[in-house]
Amino acid sequence: MLERERSEILDEIRRFARGIYEQLVGHEFPRVSIPDRSTSNIIFDPQKRHYVLGPKRTVRRADNVKHIRSFTNLVWVAYYVHNLVKAGKSSTLRDVYYSAEAFDIKFKSQDESDEAISDFEAILNIPRERLGIFPEERSAIFGDLTIEYTCAGYEGQRLNLTSHPDGVMIGPALATSNFVSTSAERVIVIETGGMFTRFVEERVDKKYRAILIHTAGQPPRATRFLIRRLNKELNLPVYIFTDGDPYGAHIAQVIISGSANSAHIPDLATPDAKWLGVWATDIKRYKLPSDSLTSKDVERLHQMMRDPRYQSSFWQEQLETFLELKRKAEQQSFSRYGLTYVVDKYLPEKIRELERG
Repeated sequence: MLERERSEILDEIRRFARGIYEQLVGHEFPRVSIPDRSTSNIIFDPQKRHYVLGPKRTVRRADNVKHIRSFTNLVWVAYYVHNLVKAGKSSTLRDVYYSAEAFDIKFKSQDESDEAISDFEAILNIPRERLGIFPEERSAIFGDLTIEYTCAGYEGQRLNLTSHPDGVMIGPALATSNFVSTSAERVIVIETGGMFTRFVEERVDKKYRAILIHTAGQPPRATRFLIRRLNKELNLPVYIFTDGDPYGAHIAQVIISGSANSAHIPDLATPDAKWLGVWATDIKRYKLPSDSLTSKDVERLHQMMRDPRYQSSFWQEQLETFLELKRKAEQQSFSRYGLTYVVDKYLPEKIRELERG
């Protein structure tokens, strides 16, 4: 983190703390105003093409017995984050949960501490990643992209992301690095590790001049931030390749339009990204081996049919086809035609189809 950015963040945290201090000095029970992150205040903005928070706010008050616990948690998180940023350190969400024990802050579970962190980043309007708090990372990236680190101790060091055959882990240092050079013409985002490895082995990065990103399921926020940067800063089209099921479709849509949980963070969605597949219509078109939808799958599909993010004719067709077929298919199902079929046949057909619009 650059010194100027650290100073600006510390100023925001101190402004928050000063507000509480001044209320106490004025013999008032302190209170804080927090952007309302409830579902009723989460709005899909059709112009921005992603979720945003509405104008509602909630007030948490120290003189309300129902608020005391969450108010205390919030103040402790502010203290913890201030020390973290001031020291130029980073922490995981899990670290925060356990660190509270040393201060006799008894979170009921990590969900409770995560909620306090989300409240605090919403108050500051600063993503937790810039506050030095990250989830356990598991995504990876591979392709001809040279980056230059900006994090403390590594400033100026460069790395080409073809340097490791398993890919390079996407963590905070990589996600915030500078882009130096690339020969890539597109980004292909891949849900499963097996398919990511197959694409690396088959040199998809060279054949299709692509940067490959493995999400390991639902992509962490740092990965979504990096995908957006590649699209916006390098003008690279993004194609998302997931399993052909409601969960895979949801992964694609979260990358494209954001999620309700992160509606207060604007720089995570990539509205111009496209779902490459596996589409429901691909199950019929390619006669893929498939499994029956579960009752939960069907319920989820009906929920998605009503979701504002899925109202285009394309998405409605895919959701209706899943329900009609009552089937789902994995990325690996193309292996029925041979291990390289997905690279040699499916991938070029779908990219051409999407590029034609």
